[in-house]
Amino acid sequence: MKISDIQIRLCRHKDPVMKDSEMRDGNKSDLEFLVITFETEEGLSASNFGFAGRGASMAGEIANTIFKPFFIGRDPLYREKHWHDYRMADRWWNHAPVYSYGPFDVNCWLLSSLKAEQPLYKYIGAYRDSLPIYGSSLVLDSPEAYAKEALEYKHRGFNGYKLHPVGRGDYDLDVECHRAVRKAVGNDFKLMSDPVASLNFEQALRFGRELESLNFHWYEEPLYDENFHGLRELTRILDIPIIGTEIIEKHPYSVAEVISTRVVDMVRADVCMSGGITPTIKTARLAESFGVQCEITTSIYRPIDLINLHCGAAIKNSEFFEVLVPYEYFDFGLKESIKIVDGSAQLPEGPGLGIDLDWDFIDNSTFEIK
Repeated sequence: MKISDIQIRLCRHKDPVMKDSEMRDGNKSDLEFLVITFETEEGLSASNFGFAGRGASMAGEIANTIFKPFFIGRDPLYREKHWHDYRMADRWWNHAPVYSYGPFDVNCWLLSSLKAEQPLYKYIGAYRDSLPIYGSSLVLDSPEAYAKEALEYKHRGFNGYKLHPVGRGDYDLDVECHRAVRKAVGNDFKLMSDPVASLNFEQALRFGRELESLNFHWYEEPLYDENFHGLRELTRILDIPIIGTEIIEKHPYSVAEVISTRVVDMVRADVCMSGGITPTIKTARLAESFGVQCEITTSIYRPIDLINLHCGAAIKNSEFFEVLVPYEYFDFGLKESIKIVDGSAQLPEGPGLGIDLDWDFIDNSTFEIK
């Protein structure tokens, strides 16, 4: 195959679903994203969403000036070669945002699985056909709000709930939020906490002790991912598993150091922040060889999360499929919702993604095409 054309759509969700207060800095995302389409000389095409932070215009310009000329004319079956070639190109003054390469790598995998007429996860190499799902909160305004939401998703059959605590300097409030959630859902429901690097070391240690007493399942990124010294100390001192590497750059090489020197107990990867399917699978296999869990993180947008679901179904050492909640906030971009049965997300069986993108929604959201 040969990639003959690439279309880059700059998109913005026209019906805002998020409140300012649901982001920790008080500035909500307008949910801007890219939709990137590859066309081939053979007539196959593949499309997927691309993360754009809070600015599709900036992300689209990077995609158009760096990645479009890099991929046009290449054979998508040579995914490994492209990945290594781009690592060198990026070192020579591209220095694109960590999420930029991901959708281009994903489209190469999609074209390859479409050509093979296989679901993506089976083309990668299937381990299972479903994954237990858990809900991951936005920033809520009270212990009661977290408790109510956690209980809702327990009743909906989800297998766990993760708090993103308020984290605006009110340590006691964050502790109370976690206590309220545990009281609401009982002791047998899995809970996780992700302060998103909002604590200093002393706070992180105290908070970890609180989470241990509340029987939390894991403790995620209490310090910045690159704070190797502090995270390694927390990992050494605390019994609760520490998980990190979600946004650390240069997967899997950076993660190799994190694992080998026991910076954290468990690692993170996803097709957005890790840079596509290729490094996500590399990171998962690396972790597996050390007996370490590699939990696939949410990428916010449901079409990208569907790719993460395919990756999670192709690896053994990942427990969950993560989605942001409220679930309906982010349930857009696909022609039909991911099927959830008995608390597990089911893998679609059609070739490639297995679920079509919602092109009516995409057309309505597009404000520029490159």
